[in-house]
Amino acid sequence: MPELPEVEALREFLHTHLVGRGIARVQPVAISVLKTYDPPLTALDGTFVTAVDRHGKWLDITAGGLHLVIHLARAGWLQWKDEIPAAPPRPGKGPLALRTVLAEGDGFDLTEAGTTKRLAVHLVRDPADVPGVAQLGPDPLADDFDRAAFAAVLAGERRQIKGALRDQSLVAGIGNAYSDEILHAAKMSPFKPVQNIDEAETDTLYEALRTTLGDAVERSRGLAAGRLKSEKKSGLRVHGRTGQPCPVCGDTVREVAFSDSSLQYCPTCQTGGKPLADRRLSRLLK
Repeated sequence: MPELPEVEALREFLHTHLVGRGIARVQPVAISVLKTYDPPLTALDGTFVTAVDRHGKWLDITAGGLHLVIHLARAGWLQWKDEIPAAPPRPGKGPLALRTVLAEGDGFDLTEAGTTKRLAVHLVRDPADVPGVAQLGPDPLADDFDRAAFAAVLAGERRQIKGALRDQSLVAGIGNAYSDEILHAAKMSPFKPVQNIDEAETDTLYEALRTTLGDAVERSRGLAAGRLKSEKKSGLRVHGRTGQPCPVCGDTVREVAFSDSSLQYCPTCQTGGKPLADRRLSRLLK
């Protein structure tokens, strides 16, 4: 799933390739992708792109005073095309969900792998009209997201820290992969209750959050859209690396599996050497 660093890199890529250019047409291909109908997508025909922004994991393309707001979800991606095929796309054939064609004939496709269709596109007059955007918490890389702001976000939370970091209404843009990476950098168990995190641990966690996300953005900056997935994978230290040695201590990276996802962690770095139980079977081993 694309998270803040990849979506920010896509935003920069699209800013370079779209701003100031005219849209010929936007074509929905998969019936599930378009979540709004007023205004219609045809309202973008002949307009010019004036901005590309990011809200958490959402992309926001502004054209003609309207906002094309995109969430790539778990299996969605953006593919840039230097030349869009002349033949119109055929619904139901392959992963193509939506096509945007510029006046010069290039543009981009939105694709989604798999059978679970969660890729979402909204055309709205204000990005706040999209419920998922309106509910977002602060951006963790914003200049005003300082240590005090982070502490305020965590205040009153009683969940485990892994779940809190992934809650988009608390902090926008962090998903499964980067929450694993942040917690590894902070040397903190993913199951640690937020209310048990002390002041010193809050300092460490905040620094890990800013550094992990900031470094990932810098690694992705300037890359073409097609290279972002491999860059993300190569930069991860524990997420998706079950059974491999931890790059910090050499211990074996372990996994906890859930019904629809999994997390990875290093026992030596994060849990005092104790393995965590598979949450499908039992609670944290104490």
